[in-house]
Amino acid sequence: MAFKKVEVYNAVVIEVKGKLEGGPEAAEFHEMVDSAIESGKKHVIIDMQNVKFVNSTGLGILVRGYTTLKNAGGDMKLAAISDKVQGVLSITKLSTVFKYYESVEEAANSF
Repeated sequence: MAFKKVEVYNAVVIEVKGKLEGGPEAAEFHEMVDSAIESGKKHVIIDMQNVKFVNSTGLGILVRGYTTLKNAGGDMKLAAISDKVQGVLSITKLSTVFKYYESVEEAANSF
C-alpha cells in the first residue's frame, strides 16, 4: 500500500495504491489526514482508483480518517472505487457512511 497526497480544486486528494489492509502504512495515511487539517484543508478525497482489495483493517483506516475529519468540521469522500470494494462497503453497511463518486473531479465538485 502506498499513498500520494496532491491538492486538486479545493480539496486534498490522497491517492491510494495497492491493497488497503493496514500495517505500518496506516500511520502514514493518518499523518496525511492530520496534516491536511492542520493546514486548514478539511475537504479530503480518497482516490481509490488503484485499490483492488480492502480488508477490515483497511476499512478501519478509512473510518478513522473520516471520523477525524468530521470531528474537525471537515469531510472525506471516496472516488473511483472498484466494484469489489463497493461490494465490501455495501456488505458492511459503510456505503451509508461514505459518499463515493466515479471520479476525483466529481468528488471535488460535491464539496
